[in-house]
Amino acid sequence: MTVFTEDCVCCMADEMEETSPRYVVDQWVYHSRIYRTADVIARHPAFRGVEMVQLNSFGCGLDAISADQAADLLERHGRLHTLIKIDEGKNNGAVRIRIRSLLAAAHTGRAHGAAAPAAREITRGNASTRPDASRTILCPPLSFHHFQFLETAMRSAGLNFEVLPEGGRETAELALKHVNNDACYPSMVVIGQFLEALGSGRYDPDATDCLYAQTGGACRASNYVPLLRRALDSAGFRQVRVLAANAQGNSGAEPFSVPAGTVWRSLLGLMYGDLLMRLSLRTRPYETAPGSADRLYGEWVERCKENVVRGRWLRYVADVRGMTADFASLPINTAPRPRVGIVGEILVKYHANANEKLVEIIEAEGGEAVVPDLAGFISYCLYDPVFANAKLSGKFLPRLAGQAGIWALEFLKRPIARALAGTRFGETHDVYGMAELAGGTVSLANQAGEGWLLTA
Repeated sequence: MTVFTEDCVCCMADEMEETSPRYVVDQWVYHSRIYRTADVIARHPAFRGVEMVQLNSFGCGLDAISADQAADLLERHGRLHTLIKIDEGKNNGAVRIRIRSLLAAAHTGRAHGAAAPAAREITRGNASTRPDASRTILCPPLSFHHFQFLETAMRSAGLNFEVLPEGGRETAELALKHVNNDACYPSMVVIGQFLEALGSGRYDPDATDCLYAQTGGACRASNYVPLLRRALDSAGFRQVRVLAANAQGNSGAEPFSVPAGTVWRSLLGLMYGDLLMRLSLRTRPYETAPGSADRLYGEWVERCKENVVRGRWLRYVADVRGMTADFASLPINTAPRPRVGIVGEILVKYHANANEKLVEIIEAEGGEAVVPDLAGFISYCLYDPVFANAKLSGKFLPRLAGQAGIWALEFLKRPIARALAGTRFGETHDVYGMAELAGGTVSLANQAGEGWLLTA
């Protein structure tokens, strides 16, 4: 038996007229070689007698993406895909059995002269000619504190925008029926929420869009949209469109954009959500009247939603001062409690059911949960092109856009910083100061996922 490695096979893809369409954002060198190799095995006439075996050292989000795409490229042309995790056990007997089974299946197919089935084409969601106002846009919550205001901002623009309820283990289990079980947990939660909503019968799939409202950064999250597209197709919702604010490359999503006024209202909602989250988390563990912080929180949510619709700056400034003063006036027990910071993956950090209600657990155990502002994460994302242009090969225009975005967020944070000054609620931090803090420990070139922000 002759064995070829992927690096000596992938170059044969250049001999074929065109490459097969893919469900992924093809951005990693090793995975790109895997995809090109699978394409060669599937379609190159010189490799009809060659089978592909993909080895993984362990299962993770990136492995799930590459394995699914390699399998799709092969199976689309009637070829076998064999995946072996080499660290699942020390006994090599299981590996030998898998290889022997592959050889037996290939030999049986050739002995019977089985013809390869016709190539299966990838389908995408079909664009609709209906105006957006007539379509329902489903959006899973990244953070309940913030997305309740995002829904208000979008509805004020005339969109039929609906933020889905937070899903838990049951929604992740639903996603596992259609997504590789090594895919990242945040993608499972979000995909499960979409599938649960579409399968409920409450929405017309022909007039429904799924909005993936996350960053889609350079880590495995860049392929969350392709994972969702595959899951929708697998579940029978091929006609449902996928929208994304950051639709990278061949992701299978259509760009989602809204008028400048709606962006402004959404940013006001972001700031309202950050401040209300900070005030409630800093107050609830110490309240002397149980439930008083939550009641005050609910009252201010309704008042803030009114201004999210109007988008008035002076009302925003007054609201920030008013809610800070109201929370500061609540009677509290000043006995110190352990403060527990929650950091990590963006969705799991804010999504109560994804982190198994971590805030509730901390408070029930006598602690105070401290969750970073969502605006800080957005500023971190905007700072990346600034650093990339200064120190790496980044271009100037993205840097300019990043600096403009940071300035806008800092402008919106000024009333909050003034309202918090001298209170027990802490203070805000600008991204340049955060970058300076982290830069002494890790390189700011660590930009994938939460990157240097965790260290900061």
